[in-house]
Amino acid sequence: MKKIIEIGSLKIGEGVPKICVPIIGTTKEEIINSAKFINESDTDFVEWRADFFNNVKQWEKVEEVLHELKFWLKDKPLLFTFRTLQEGGNLYISSKKYLELNINVVRSKIIDFVDIEYYIGKNIVRDLVAEAKINNVYTVISNHDFNKTPNKDEIINRLCEMQKLNGDMLKIAVMAKEKSDVFILMEATEEMARIHADRPIIAMSMSAVGMISRVAGEFFGSDVTFATVGEQSAPGQLPIERVKKLLNLLHE
Repeated sequence: MKKIIEIGSLKIGEGVPKICVPIIGTTKEEIINSAKFINESDTDFVEWRADFFNNVKQWEKVEEVLHELKFWLKDKPLLFTFRTLQEGGNLYISSKKYLELNINVVRSKIIDFVDIEYYIGKNIVRDLVAEAKINNVYTVISNHDFNKTPNKDEIINRLCEMQKLNGDMLKIAVMAKEKSDVFILMEATEEMARIHADRPIIAMSMSAVGMISRVAGEFFGSDVTFATVGEQSAPGQLPIERVKKLLNLLHE
């Protein structure tokens, strides 16, 4: 039976895909101003893309921002993400510093979810998943391929390997260069969800041609989509108002 993730009234893994909006400010002021604006939107939860923060390598500064984010976002759950440069992020970080930062974030217990990159290394993923479980933080094991869309079997294999590491959600985002790439991602996700997955999946095709994957998740098995209130954090993201309208229309 598929696991449902519940935080307050938020339930990920059933019904209409849930919407997450990213914050990508570079300064504390920009980040908090974005949070205030996003809190008035109809998003289900919020992602802080900490790799854009200009003081991200100073833990005290990160902790300050986390406390303020939780205050201004009120009851909206918070996902912490440091996206590495090799997976489309904004800043280089060593594996050691990546682990240290995410351990500190998890132990702070300020966040609700933490994103853990699958290719950062299985030992690091295992350590972070174990630490997150101790501190009651949900984990999203992720992979982002900005170069291509792998074939269907490779996408399914990556998701299955992520699931073996026991994260709470599995995320894959791949670059779509033509329509057939989008079909591959959707078919792979549908098969993964129907046959293999016992937990929520986040799957999307990036780029303009892949936009359909951001609103059709309920059809092919993706439980979360990303939308914008302000700037994009990945190619193909749409404004939240349009995404919400399309999700509900397709659900009905």
